[in-house]
Amino acid sequence: MKALLTGAAVAALIASAALVSTQSSDVVLAGRPTPGDAVVPHPLGDSARSGRGVDLAGMPVGANAPASPPPATTAATTTPPPPPPAPPQQQPGTVRLPEGGLATLVREEVTADGVLPVPEGVGEATWWGVDLGAAEGATVLAGHVNWKGMTGPFDELWRSAVGQDVTVVDTAGKTFRFRVSRVEAVRKDALPSRAVELFGPRGGHRLVLVTCGGRWVGGDTGYEENQVVIATPVA
Repeated sequence: MKALLTGAAVAALIASAALVSTQSSDVVLAGRPTPGDAVVPHPLGDSARSGRGVDLAGMPVGANAPASPPPATTAATTTPPPPPPAPPQQQPGTVRLPEGGLATLVREEVTADGVLPVPEGVGEATWWGVDLGAAEGATVLAGHVNWKGMTGPFDELWRSAVGQDVTVVDTAGKTFRFRVSRVEAVRKDALPSRAVELFGPRGGHRLVLVTCGGRWVGGDTGYEENQVVIATPVA
């Protein structure tokens, strides 16, 4: 009985193997062929279930489908801000200070007793000394820090710093550019002894800007100090 069962089991295995290896689209029932349902394998599931080789999508078993490429993006475009407006054109016979203050030039000369000329109005600057295009010596521009309750453009000399630019346009319209190289407050009682050094016609050409300030002492002195800003020509 045991041998018979073993032989039957072997026969069943052989028959089962024959059925697995034989591909047929028809099912035979009672000796009559009947069309079977078409088998449509799932593109990924067939080999994933059977474990056989590469699936119908051409991918190894267990692999993920390739991700779709991200949609192309267009870089955001921004419109650059418009450039700042150009400063108004400087008129002939004026000086433009580092912060943009303008004063009208009034040509004057030192008096016979050595008194420095001062302008009549807060928007003016007396101009004396050597010419703007001279090879040596000082071109001096002096202006009020304030006058009759009004603050003048030369007030900004008290905020000037080395490296700032000053532009002078002469009465013929020619432009001269200078760069601040020295800033110094000088007591008025010390100014006469330094006049030649600061305002004289010798030494390298320089533009010397002068105004008053410091402590108010009144009388003929007014303010106690002079603010002196020296600038050298820019090539």
